[in-house]
Amino acid sequence: MKQIKRIKKVLAKITSKNQITIPKKIMEQLPETQYFDLELVNGVVMLKPVKVMDTNLDQIRYKIDKLGLKPGSVSEAIRWARTK
Repeated sequence: MKQIKRIKKVLAKITSKNQITIPKKIMEQLPETQYFDLELVNGVVMLKPVKVMDTNLDQIRYKIDKLGLKPGSVSEAIRWARTK
């Protein structure tokens, strides 16, 4: 596992449109990161890098149709699994 060095206290300014630029020093430690989950914890903004997968809704709909799944199929599967 690649060790990520700790970067202490880097100043970032909020723009008039409430945007923040993440400094290059930090982004270099997070290659290929484009999205973050944000959370406010006791007045501290936490950013957690996430990977977002591209989804093709047409492919998903095709697969659902091909499998014959209906709106109640998931609930039915859950009920079945809970009996096992």
